[in-house]
Amino acid sequence: MRIPFLTYGTSVLAANEPIQEKAFILHPSSFILAFHPSSLTNVPDKTDKVKENVQPGSYYVDSSCIDCDVCRDTAPDNFKRSDENSYSFVYKQPENEEERLKCEEALLCCPVEAIGNDGEEE
Repeated sequence: MRIPFLTYGTSVLAANEPIQEKAFILHPSSFILAFHPSSLTNVPDKTDKVKENVQPGSYYVDSSCIDCDVCRDTAPDNFKRSDENSYSFVYKQPENEEERLKCEEALLCCPVEAIGNDGEEE
């Protein structure tokens, strides 16, 4: 049986506690690595954009970025890493349909929903 390095899922509290869902990331050793109650409703915060994002434009990264590299792998022409601050940022807004689709994929794949698209065009 192949066990993935990280597993994302939900859990229910013990039977004697009120039923609530919790989001978690599980390591194969079965230790919970990360949990945040707001992770079930997390959305990008356009009032908390990182300063390096190129503007104007619709795509941005907010300060909840965990520097996982997903966006840089998915849309390398549009996202870069801030070595000084250890997070990603939009360094170039998409200029064509292919780049826009890659940015949308990065937005959808971001594990902490730190990438936003507020619809503002140049």
